[in-house]
Amino acid sequence: MSFDFPYFDLQLNGCHGTDFNADDLSVDACHAACEKLRADGVGHVLATIITDSLDRMAARLARIAALRGRDPLSADVILGIHVEGPFLNPEPGYAGAHPVESIRPADLDAIQRLVDAAEGLVRIVTLAPEHDPGLKVIGWLARQKIIVSAGHCNPGLDQLRAAIDAGLSMCTHLGNGCPMFLHRHDNIIQRALSLADRLWICFIGDGLHIPYPTLTNYLRCVPPDRAIIVSDGISAAGLGPGRYTLGLQTVDVCEDQVARSPDGSHFVGATATMSQIAAGLRDKVGLDEATIRRLMLTNPSRAIGLSPALYTTP
Repeated sequence: MSFDFPYFDLQLNGCHGTDFNADDLSVDACHAACEKLRADGVGHVLATIITDSLDRMAARLARIAALRGRDPLSADVILGIHVEGPFLNPEPGYAGAHPVESIRPADLDAIQRLVDAAEGLVRIVTLAPEHDPGLKVIGWLARQKIIVSAGHCNPGLDQLRAAIDAGLSMCTHLGNGCPMFLHRHDNIIQRALSLADRLWICFIGDGLHIPYPTLTNYLRCVPPDRAIIVSDGISAAGLGPGRYTLGLQTVDVCEDQVARSPDGSHFVGATATMSQIAAGLRDKVGLDEATIRRLMLTNPSRAIGLSPALYTTP
């Protein structure tokens, strides 16, 4: 299904067999993925590069920038890059699918290297505020007009407020990137929701990462002009069961369409397309088209400061 507007996905690691984190990503593979995205009703995405060594992350960012320069369709569909990591919380549960050995505290030299490698394409950086000493990286990114998002993190309420004051303005896939078992009242989900009037709150909308009844409750808690739906798709998105990759990781997708690590211990991205997500929001959550448009186009576009001229079907 599709609605009469193009989706804008702020978090896409790959799709239709293409892995944006592949070290050998080709212009043909990138073009093919963008063709499939357009056929699915997607207008634009932020290609997402996840935690790895700084050398690999910088090389992957540079490769995305170079491939966009060689292919007009890729340049049109991939409006920028979302850097998720490596400045995350390494504790079990919070790290999620990010390789713990490559997670590190935030520092200015490292983030400047990654931003420079992407040649001006970085739009969002996801990090753990509690692992940014002095909030220096958050402040620097905000001054560069790059959105800073809290994800895979566990800051206290005062830490989260201080990060917002320093320039943090978003939460990455709230409800995920945290342990399965949390304190029932004092946890990162509740802290972020309590500050939702100051943050863009992103949710993975496939009904698997957050069950639909829970997603319904979360959307009631967040101001309508502050909620965003993303896919967090990986190379398996739009395809069936099988074995796929995310960077150097192997990912297994079974009949339930859940992407898991080979040992089954955690999710590794998602497999639903944006049109499938939109259908679920309509049929399972009961949202109307105007609300889905706000969650999947208008709010994502406004969150990263894009012109309303981009709110048209490509």
